[in-house]
Amino acid sequence: MAEVEVEESYETTTVRRKTVRQSFKIQETSSSTKTTTMTTPAKLYGKDLSEYDDIDVDTLLSQLSAEEINILAKEVDPDDSFLPPNQRTSYECTKSPTGPLDRKKLIDHINKQALETPDIPDLEPYVPGIVRGKKWIPPPQEARMQAAEEQIAIDLGDEYEQALTDATQEEIIDLAAILGFHQMMNQDQYHASLLNKNQPVGLGWDGITKSAAQKVYPPEKPNTTDVDDTIKKVKDNDHNLTDLNWNNIKNISDEKFEQLFTALKNNTKLQALSLTNVGLTDRTALMLAEAVEKNATLRVLNVETNFISPPVIVVLVKALLQNMSVEEFRASNQRSTVLGNKIEMEITDLVEKNSTLLRLGLHLEYNDARHRVAAHLQRNIDRNEATDEITHVGGKTYLVIKHPRTKIATIIDKSTQEKEYIVEQEYHASPAPRDT
Repeated sequence: MAEVEVEESYETTTVRRKTVRQSFKIQETSSSTKTTTMTTPAKLYGKDLSEYDDIDVDTLLSQLSAEEINILAKEVDPDDSFLPPNQRTSYECTKSPTGPLDRKKLIDHINKQALETPDIPDLEPYVPGIVRGKKWIPPPQEARMQAAEEQIAIDLGDEYEQALTDATQEEIIDLAAILGFHQMMNQDQYHASLLNKNQPVGLGWDGITKSAAQKVYPPEKPNTTDVDDTIKKVKDNDHNLTDLNWNNIKNISDEKFEQLFTALKNNTKLQALSLTNVGLTDRTALMLAEAVEKNATLRVLNVETNFISPPVIVVLVKALLQNMSVEEFRASNQRSTVLGNKIEMEITDLVEKNSTLLRLGLHLEYNDARHRVAAHLQRNIDRNEATDEITHVGGKTYLVIKHPRTKIATIIDKSTQEKEYIVEQEYHASPAPRDT
């Protein structure tokens, strides 16, 4: 038996699947909508405005006739206050002038024309009692507002109710001024109440303030101080010149200031120098600062109403520390009305180092600087007014310093330097220190 070999063939088909993954990103946006505005360049007669920049306007105007220029002038209204009104307006009156202006005749003509012109008749004649259209009805008031108005009523008592009932209108106005109800009265009534004067006659709650007559004050006499003569006296150290006043003298040259400040360095008699409104600048003020550093007798220095900058004011205040002789310094109302925080803090630090300054004339804007300067000046005043004396009690020596303003005495033990503060009345009763 023959064997048959069978060959089997298989076809293998491979199927590949390609998987594509797509990811979507969701972007959260706010509820507000961003709008993009597309702007187009401005055009004039179909051209951009930038194309007209290179055009010579004078050449175009030279090509126009007189009539065309007149028409163009009517279309333009120049905003120039230096031109007279008849040239700024485009209206041109073609009527011939009737003569000079007579105001009375013009007003009479206007009144006559107004009386002769008939009124415009109404489309519908007015009939009393007939309401045309919708009548306005105010909305009802809320219940809580009514309750709040009812609670405003205050029971003052029978005594106060009777006093207010019997009070006159002038007394009620005075009471309103005391309570601060300024809107219920006019200026005359308010100032009369503050000054404790009688109320103006005929002015009630509905009174109208009339303009008061202007008070004419005599002009201030000019300063007749001889500049050259006073400079010579300061240079010669004249003992009769203790107060020099150059206030309001105009046209003083820088050379005169330089001569004065140079002579002030060696002067020992001058005690008060006032240079208000004389045109001091930074250059001359620095010369003054050098003179103040070398002068040991000056007590009062006034340089208000000049052109001194804030940094130079700091230099002047610093110059006061050299000899500690100036007790009053004034430099307000300069070119710069505001000093600034940095300048004010520098001035405050310098003033706190000065133990002789009693008065300072400067406008300080910040509260910290004002309070520190005021407190230090008050301490200097108390120290200046304080009196001391030596007291011997129980074999010990005490230094007693009395402060008149605070009524407090300071007792210092000379041997141990211990201090004790007591009320001055107690000191008068028993000068010996108390046991603690």
